[in-house]
Amino acid sequence: MVMAEAVEQLLIDKGIFSADEMRRMLEQIDAKSPAEGARMVARAWLDPDFKARLLEDVNAAAKELNIDAGPIPILAIENTHALHNAIVCTLCSCYPKFLIGLPPDWYKSRNYRSRMISEPRAVLAEFGTMIADDVEVRVHDSTADLRYMILPMRPQGAEGLDEEALAALVTRDSMIGVTVIDKV
Repeated sequence: MVMAEAVEQLLIDKGIFSADEMRRMLEQIDAKSPAEGARMVARAWLDPDFKARLLEDVNAAAKELNIDAGPIPILAIENTHALHNAIVCTLCSCYPKFLIGLPPDWYKSRNYRSRMISEPRAVLAEFGTMIADDVEVRVHDSTADLRYMILPMRPQGAEGLDEEALAALVTRDSMIGVTVIDKV
């Protein structure tokens, strides 16, 4: 934290940005919620072409919806009936906060960061997410250069819902991969 503050002060002193600009940017980031990511998931569930673009390049797909996904590339990973994905950052808490809001405290905890890699099924079970033995579980480790977002499976019973109603079903935890959206 001391190093980050020193770099911030150096950038302010060099005139790269002002303290006020830095404060406004941090407030903007802190105000983000999972709503933008949920909107993207809902659109992907309804529009196969958008889904393909989302899986290819999240940041570009976000621009199509006038969503700022931030400066770091994000890769969407799709959950299927045969594969369940989850994300973690084993080094710190790298996370697509522009799309799904601030990371929860548990995401940043050393316990989650280490155990999700070594025993993902046990961690998922602690979230109430039971993954069948015949479903592969993959954990993706975010970095400072690449973030991940899970594209959850569309729940049963959601066939007649519009984009807004579908987006309301999507949670931050489902886009991290620790929960699933079972049924409507």
